[in-house]
Formats: sequence, structure tokens, C-alpha cells
Amino acid sequence: MHVPDGFINAPVSVAAGVAAAGAVAVSLRGARRELGGSPTALAGAERTAPLAGLVAAFVFAVQMLNFPVAAGTSGHLLGGALAAILVGPYTGVLCIAVVLLMQGLLFADGGLTALGVNITVMGVVTVLVAYGLFRGLVKVLPRTRRSITGASFVAALVSVPAAAAAFTLLYAVGGLTDVPIGTVLSAMVGVHVLIGVGEAAITMLTVGAVLAVRPDLVYGARGLSTPLKLRVGGELVDAEPAEPAQPAAARSPRKVWLTGLATALLLAGFVSFYASASPDGLEKVAADHGIDKTVEDHAAADSPLADYGVADVSDARVSGGLAGVIGVSATVVVGSGVFWAVRRRRTSEDPAPARVTDSA
Repeated sequence: MHVPDGFINAPVSVAAGVAAAGAVAVSLRGARRELGGSPTALAGAERTAPLAGLVAAFVFAVQMLNFPVAAGTSGHLLGGALAAILVGPYTGVLCIAVVLLMQGLLFADGGLTALGVNITVMGVVTVLVAYGLFRGLVKVLPRTRRSITGASFVAALVSVPAAAAAFTLLYAVGGLTDVPIGTVLSAMVGVHVLIGVGEAAITMLTVGAVLAVRPDLVYGARGLSTPLKLRVGGELVDAEPAEPAQPAAARSPRKVWLTGLATALLLAGFVSFYASASPDGLEKVAADHGIDKTVEDHAAADSPLADYGVADVSDARVSGGLAGVIGVSATVVVGSGVFWAVRRRRTSEDPAPARVTDSA
């Protein structure tokens, strides 16, 4: 759903850019608590920081894997729900912003003047809708891992048509072509409901995989664990802990990080070659209804990585694979740097430790 330059007029693009900048600024402050860089950080937040850059890189990789959803139409992960559930809503917004920035600057994917539109639609809206719905569901569902994965499925599913509706609203205000809004809304929401099913499946499987090996690393699952139950004499009783076990904070997320990075590199460098070549939901709707008549050439169209290929590499498989590996590597480096800086930053609002003096 990357909006190119030329779909939305300049005033609305600027307004969306201001809104996106405000959301990023708020997220930078909120992410410090999620990443463990604030004195008021939540328990377990120190384990979020190493994974945030990885989540951004993973979203970048999976977004290269367009999957067919209807005749001549494909879809891809938006990632807002996945990022918010894994590393928190504020950090999730930053993850998607980093991904969109890398895609726009390096790969000419998503317009640069439309960057604010894309961050608002694909980052802010998806995170707000998905995480709000996710938190509401886990409060009323049983406190189990199945509830977490089930809630992640529903949240991700709803977030995609919500983003499509948000784009339609922006188009209604600032669209550059004369297409009935009802037509755009029904076409966008209709196809993105189907795409949402794919998004939901990817999100549920990824969250479930992390839950299976390191539930303490899933932001959305914190505080939701329940004691192990044993059946004794026909009754369920709480089991005693088997051992005083190593504190979760002392357990390094290195294995998960390395496994996740290897998976992202494999997906972007190899599996992406087999992705659907059909236009995604927005591209298809735009082509069918003439919205793309005013599309502008991307400012980075001459980038050596434009269209997810490496210039001067004639073999399509090698070119796309190299571009994917470069994109994942660049995203994990930039993302990790951003999140490390956010976690380290101290602001004047942080309470300084009180100095104890002996007045005796």
C-alpha cells in the first residue's frame, strides 16, 4: 500500500507529513519506556531494544513477499500490528517509519513527498487500530498463549482495511483525480480485507514462534503468564516452580536475534524471487479506476537499488536477492542505531537520583 507521489495533492501531503512527524516525535518519547531507556521503564523493557532493529528488518524482508489475493492482485505485510505486539506501540510506529524511509530513499518504493502519507496510513493507523484491539481482546480472553496469538490474528486482520479506509479519507480530501469516493472506498476496503487475512496469518505465526521460544520477548504478552497447572487427584492445582530459574532479564536474546536476522536475510535474499509479480491492492485499484493518471516519477528512480534490483546486475534472481540482502542489512543497522540512541537519550524530564546527605 505504498502511496506514490502524485496521488495526493501538496497541502494534504504536507498536513499528513506534519501529522506523521508529530506521531514520530511522540513515539520517540514513548519508546524510551518500552526500550528500557527511562527510569519508569516497564519490567522487561531492557530486552526490547536489541530486538527493535531486528523487527524493522524483518518487516522490510516480509514486505518483499507479495502474495496473491485475487485475480491479478497481490498483497504484502504492512507490519504495524506485528511490530506493536512484539516491541510495543510506540516502538512499532518507529519500526514502520524506519522501514518506509529506507524503502523510499534506497528502493524508490513509496513517494518521498508522500512519505508522511505512508507513515500515517501504514504506520500510525495500523499500530493504533491493531494494538488497541489487541489489548482489548487480551483483557477479556483467558490468559493463555493461544489468546495472544488469536488476538494478534484479529488485530492484524482489522488493521489492514482500516489503513485502506484511512488512505481513502486522505484521497477524499486531497485526491488529484475525479473518482467517486464511494467507489474508491469499496474497492480499497474490499481487496484489503483479503490482504488482511494474509497479514493476520503472518502476524499470528511470527508472534506464536517467538512466544514458543521466548515469551518474555513479546511486549504484548508481558504480565499475561499464568502458573503451570497440574492435575492432582482429579483437580487442577498450581505447580511449584521447578527451580529458582535464571532471571528472564539475564537471558540474552542473542539466539533469537541471530535466528530472526538469518530468517529475514533468507526471505529477502532468496524467497522474495518467488513473490507474486501482480500489482498490490492499491496499485490495482489505482489502475482500474484511473487514480494513477497523475502519478509522478519517483525522485530516487535512478537509485542503484530502485525497484528492488541492483543496477548493472543482469541476472534477475541475483539482482533481486542482493537488493533484498542490502535492504535488510541497512534497515537493521539504521533501525538498531535509532533505537539504541532513543534508549540512551536522557531528557530534562527524567528525575535525577536524589542525593542523600548526612545532616548530623
